[in-house]
Amino acid sequence: MGKSGMKLVANNKKAYHDYFIEDTYEAGIALHGTEVKSLRMGKCSIKEAFVRPDGEEMFVYQMHISPYEKGNIFNKDPLRTRKLLLHKYEIRKIMGQVAQKGYTLVPLKVYFKDSLAKVEIGLARGKKLYDKRDTIAKKDQRREAERDFKVKNLY
Repeated sequence: MGKSGMKLVANNKKAYHDYFIEDTYEAGIALHGTEVKSLRMGKCSIKEAFVRPDGEEMFVYQMHISPYEKGNIFNKDPLRTRKLLLHKYEIRKIMGQVAQKGYTLVPLKVYFKDSLAKVEIGLARGKKLYDKRDTIAKKDQRREAERDFKVKNLY
């Protein structure tokens, strides 16, 4: 297998701001050759991406993988729909949870795990505006507390 470990390619920080992440799943992505090369170079964006079940399969939409520069006619459409590789029982479990009111699936990060391209998808519930304000206020309080702690330790 290649070198062991995990190499992060893309992270979706916006998802944590817009949603409460209830559960996470790891899925493989069905890719073509030049897409893998682009991913290795870190040319991927999942800010606008979303996951949707279709029958007994899961697909990721709007995941942008830039065309490989040294590529040729084999380059694919950067925004094409890509199939996620999950076990049937995982797909059924996820679909059951998504059927509940207010749940959606969002890609959280794209990474390489032992030379295999993976995407972490999160079962998410949308935040309301006041939830977002609350999160920002808590983050500010924590930052203030850390700053005070740092100042006290300097003297």
